[in-house]
Amino acid sequence: MDFRLSSAPTPIKNWHARGEFQDLLGHSIFVIDEGSDELPVIMLLHGFPTSSWDWQLIWDALAKDYRLIALDMLGFGFSDKPNSKNYSIHRQADLVEALIKAKGLDQFHVLAHDYGDTVAQELLARQLESSGAGHWLSCCFLNGGLFPETHRALLTQKLLLSPLGKYLNHLTGYAKFSRNFSSVFGPQSKPSTQELESFWWLINFKNGKHIFHNLITYMRDRLQHRARWVSALQESTIPLGLINGSVDPVSGEHMVARYKELNCRLDYLAELPIVGHYPQVEGSSAVLGCYQSYLKSLQ
Repeated sequence: MDFRLSSAPTPIKNWHARGEFQDLLGHSIFVIDEGSDELPVIMLLHGFPTSSWDWQLIWDALAKDYRLIALDMLGFGFSDKPNSKNYSIHRQADLVEALIKAKGLDQFHVLAHDYGDTVAQELLARQLESSGAGHWLSCCFLNGGLFPETHRALLTQKLLLSPLGKYLNHLTGYAKFSRNFSSVFGPQSKPSTQELESFWWLINFKNGKHIFHNLITYMRDRLQHRARWVSALQESTIPLGLINGSVDPVSGEHMVARYKELNCRLDYLAELPIVGHYPQVEGSSAVLGCYQSYLKSLQ
């Protein structure tokens, strides 16, 4: 497969054309920002190993009532992908806050998924310390590893984190990616060939597949900073919601059970019984309806 922009799948080209590149903390970061300045703002934070394109199935409907801002975090999608060991959740949080300041955002909602959940936890902790950028109106988490003890990592993820990680990058091709990626989707909502090819193209753009072993270190961050990030959920003064695909083998209904067990703040809960790890892709209409209901409940 050719990973030059000219050879990208048409939906990916269209998404790229809707965005812009901003210099944030010395890196070229892809940002898509659509909607009137008069509308309330939602900041959307994507997961691993994908990008802002994850939101495209719910984007246009949400954009009727909200200004939407999403970025490809460092190492993902169209953004810079330096081959460096310096990736961390804190660094990604710094980039998000740099974007908030660059856009002059005063107050906004946050919708996060997977890796983006962890970034959101660090940002939420900063909000509670009164050191964060802007003022959060709410946060909603889709499936993600909010608690390291309930995150059931795939074997591939564990191997990437090991000394074998950089070698595994070279051995992983489209066929293996398709099997592994599809395995976290629900049995009735597997990604189409077109979707898989689009995800694979974005991962490989700018040689991104070869830095997976650097990006995956977020799993260590979750362990190291567990107390801080779980406390942020328990002590939040900001409304928190969960929309969770129950049949996700990585962070499905067992993660929701742990969330409740730890008495984390929970203002809204929607459990989607036949959806897996990517609810905004697998059950976009359901996620859209649930998220709109959550936002209305806050008014």
